[in-house]
Amino acid sequence: MMEKTLNVQGMSCGHCKTAVEGALNNLEGVTSADVNLDAGTVDVAYDDAKVSFEAMKEAVEDQGYDVEA
Repeated sequence: MMEKTLNVQGMSCGHCKTAVEGALNNLEGVTSADVNLDAGTVDVAYDDAKVSFEAMKEAVEDQGYDVEA
């Protein structure tokens, strides 16, 4: 199991938190996603054999937020 912190721009409310966590948790291989609105980050636990950083980044960006590399 791997853990990664994503820096996400544009999150500011409960809806943002729900949208980003939901998008990540729907990916096969992601076991948890926890948004910290104050820090602008998402802590993700995942199986790197099942899901890539690019897939996680795309899932967040599809919700309308920017992920810093």
